[in-house]
Amino acid sequence: MKQLKWNKTTSAASLLILALSLVACQSKEMVQIPKPESVPTPVQEEQVTEEPATSLYTAPLTGLPVDEAITRRPLAVMINNAPAARPQSGLSAADIIIEVLAEGGITRFIAIFQSEGGAETVGPVRSIRPYLIELGESYDGVLVHAGGSPDAYSILQKQQKQHMDEISNSGPYFWRSSDRKAPHNLYTSADKLREGANTKGYSHDFKSPVYTYNEEGATSAGESAKQFDLHYLLESYRVTYDYDEVSGRYMRLVNGKADQDLDNGNPIGAANIIVAGANHKVLDNVGRLSVNLEQGGEAMLFQKGKMIRGQWVKKPGDIIRFVQNGTEVALVPGKTFISIVPNQPDFAGHIKIQN
Repeated sequence: MKQLKWNKTTSAASLLILALSLVACQSKEMVQIPKPESVPTPVQEEQVTEEPATSLYTAPLTGLPVDEAITRRPLAVMINNAPAARPQSGLSAADIIIEVLAEGGITRFIAIFQSEGGAETVGPVRSIRPYLIELGESYDGVLVHAGGSPDAYSILQKQQKQHMDEISNSGPYFWRSSDRKAPHNLYTSADKLREGANTKGYSHDFKSPVYTYNEEGATSAGESAKQFDLHYLLESYRVTYDYDEVSGRYMRLVNGKADQDLDNGNPIGAANIIVAGANHKVLDNVGRLSVNLEQGGEAMLFQKGKMIRGQWVKKPGDIIRFVQNGTEVALVPGKTFISIVPNQPDFAGHIKIQN
């Protein structure tokens, strides 16, 4: 009995000790449960505002930013401007367009391509004259034409000009369109012309003089001239330039209709319009002309909705420049059109400013 009693007492005591131990262990575990880690306050990263990317390069003949340096030689293409040749193709890609009289009161374009132009159609291509040679070469352009006056051919051959003539030396780089009748249907492209110039071993070095351009955002002085008419000799060659505030260009209209590139539908316009008066002389009964490009003379420059009166000059080996009081006036970055009108009967009679 004593042994049994002792066992019960021992068991009770053991149970009590075990219970106390469990409670102690649970209490210890509860104390050791880690507290949730506090979440650090997010660090606000500094927002860096990126400045608009500025190009390191500008196109030599427009002053516009480009992605890479342009060193290729320009192309100087003689473009037909007879009514049957309108609208022309490729003019929207030309850096510079010069409009000047040919014979019989018609005008012709010299379209200078450098920064733009690839596989797109260019034309219709037409014949060349001595003063067209001089104007095209002033921009160091490879001369592109289809035929020419006897005097022009004499210059090309005797002076060994680098030229591409569909009739005499470069036929494979041109094609005829079935949509129009000859001679208003001859076309080419800048890519084909550059391929041909390369095949003929012509120089690739760019040696043209360039213009001075205004800083972006610079204002222009002068008289207000949001719209003006330009008249050569024939009514079918009446041009209107209408200033577009949004693009900063003078948009071209021919006989009241917006001028567009036939190849891509782009409107034709330029940031700068130079109107230059030159002495013209009729040479023969065909009406071929000589145009005095050395004398210079009265001129007007239209840019940013303003007109500046001044003079134009062209020194040997240089391009036509607009000056005021002997100092060259900077152009607005963009395309430039140069219209050479006769001084007869008077220079101002060819321009009518609407406002």
